[in-house]
Amino acid sequence: MESKIAKAVGLKYNPVAILLADHKPENGLQFKKGKWGCVMFMFANAAKGKTAAFDAETYGCWGGGVGLGFGNAYLHFPGGVECFSYFLSSGNNHSKKGKEVAKALEGSAGKEFTEDFLQGEGYIKTPELVEQFLKELPMTEITSPYVLFKPLSEIDPEAERPETVVFLANPDQLSALVILANYARGGMENVIIPWAAGCQTIGILPFREAKSGKPRAVVGLTDISARKYVRSLLGAEYLSFGAPWEMFLEMEGNVEDSFLKRHTWQSLLESRE
Repeated sequence: MESKIAKAVGLKYNPVAILLADHKPENGLQFKKGKWGCVMFMFANAAKGKTAAFDAETYGCWGGGVGLGFGNAYLHFPGGVECFSYFLSSGNNHSKKGKEVAKALEGSAGKEFTEDFLQGEGYIKTPELVEQFLKELPMTEITSPYVLFKPLSEIDPEAERPETVVFLANPDQLSALVILANYARGGMENVIIPWAAGCQTIGILPFREAKSGKPRAVVGLTDISARKYVRSLLGAEYLSFGAPWEMFLEMEGNVEDSFLKRHTWQSLLESRE
């Protein structure tokens, strides 16, 4: 499927379709079982034309398991949710249990992870606020064994129904996507920027929106850890914009008569060339 939006806004990278599937492609990328990896690294490869697959044993990291809909994978974090709450905030060196877990991890965990485990990533101020954040995350148990990332150009909409379509957009392109998302709707908050991991803003958060009566698009890749991992593949200027499938189709249908064909947008495109 070729996207009118992608052409009109001048995307550099493929829009990525996220699908639930019963089978995985033979030549798809996939993390090795039990090995750490960042889901957004796979997303970056899909944006560059490759297909990636994930299952309940190959989602890369705990946040990725949550983000892709494999339940509350934070239960499997070293030391469980309690240690994860300290990891994301003030650090496990303040916790007796955390110190014991850190000692057990010696030699098996990398230096960077061990330091973050003890000192904390500082993304949320307190463990209590992390617990609140986890309660608000729409933890999801998908019913299919696989989640796939595929370039949208390889999707046959007659045979496949993606859950979400995700664009990689620079500031001008993101502005256009936000306008288009609001173009044919009442209200002015048809796009949200929630705080979450990069994979969660392309996975479970758009999944949740798809189930609502008025789904919204989700801006992501504001996760600086994910940005660090994908920078060498994508560059520094991109954010993600995830639209639930029905919303994507709505936006596609509105391209022709919209501002995307008018002089203001065209002049912005020309100024970047």
